[in-house]
Amino acid sequence: MGKASSATARRAPRRWSWSDPATRALAYQALALALAGSAIWFLVHNTLQNLALRNIATGFGFLTREAGFAIGESPIAYGPADTYGRAIAVGILNTLRVGLIALVAATALGVLIGVGRLSRNWLVARLASIYVEVMRNVPLLLQLFFWYALITENMPGPRQAHHPLPGVFISNRGLKVPGLEGASLDWVLGGLGLAIVAILFLGHWGKQRQEATGRPFPLGRFAIGLLIGLPVVGWLASGASLTLDMPELKGFNFSGGLTLTPEFAALLLGLVIYTAAFIAEVVRSGIQAVGNGQWEAAGALGLRRPLALRLVVLPQALRVIIPPMTSQYLNLLKNSSLAVAIGYPDIVSVVNTTLNQTGQAIEGILIIMGAYLTVSLSISIFMNWYNKRIALVER
Repeated sequence: MGKASSATARRAPRRWSWSDPATRALAYQALALALAGSAIWFLVHNTLQNLALRNIATGFGFLTREAGFAIGESPIAYGPADTYGRAIAVGILNTLRVGLIALVAATALGVLIGVGRLSRNWLVARLASIYVEVMRNVPLLLQLFFWYALITENMPGPRQAHHPLPGVFISNRGLKVPGLEGASLDWVLGGLGLAIVAILFLGHWGKQRQEATGRPFPLGRFAIGLLIGLPVVGWLASGASLTLDMPELKGFNFSGGLTLTPEFAALLLGLVIYTAAFIAEVVRSGIQAVGNGQWEAAGALGLRRPLALRLVVLPQALRVIIPPMTSQYLNLLKNSSLAVAIGYPDIVSVVNTTLNQTGQAIEGILIIMGAYLTVSLSISIFMNWYNKRIALVER
């Protein structure tokens, strides 16, 4: 009888009454959605109407037209005769290049500074504290101007360039070093990338093997062999077509070799030094979140302080460090948009030039937003995955 009455109660029709809190909640949500939809429709309609009155075309068809402007540095082949789409691709690649390099370098420097702040050496701890307090309180834009002025104004011209090593020139045009060129270069780089992937796989497999059998895996020897062997195999398989391109002074500038431009160097220095100060605080707080008992237990096992930090404390501190570290990575990527202030051709600079020539301001802003949103979400997804992977699992 009780089961029949409960089933009947479940099948009873819902009474829609304003006195019912659930009904009011649904009504408020529907009203909020209607207001938001109306606001979006008004903005879109008003924008399209204003563009039509000014005879400004809409859409992304301009991406296939000839760009007509040069870009100072490009990781891929580009010329003024290429399309706006390829120019924007160059800007995105330039942003990714400086962002990824700065991310790795800022992490390494930030960890060192964060550990240094907890050092028992008075001088090291005070110097690390001064670095953090100064760099965090000086705006990044001012730091970029400082590094750019320091590089460009205190370096000689190309004819008086410093020549510390054969093929290496330092001037106000940047750092010139020998480079590699030839048909085998892509194969060598592909072999290097494959070696890195193989090392990561072997490291994961070796860790599981050690946990299961207790026998350590000699990853170092295999890593050296892969890093040397696979690029050599790629070089031989592609016909061993690889030559050394030495930079030479011709006229008022250098030709050949690889160039580290002042704009790239200033932006990289500014991002690394500024972000490392914030990462250092994240690392310091993460280490201090681990109880002193862990240090004492590691010392009781005979581990010295550096070894205890690396094997015992830091792995536990990662669970506290990773979430705020993700925010710093995202800030670093977004701060790279300040590159336009010192002339580095990132995505913001290239799209600004594009929209000035085409008048496609809305499309240009949408491209910038889409590029940063895609990269930021990718970083967030990876860091969230890693955070779940190292999280403690309750049993």
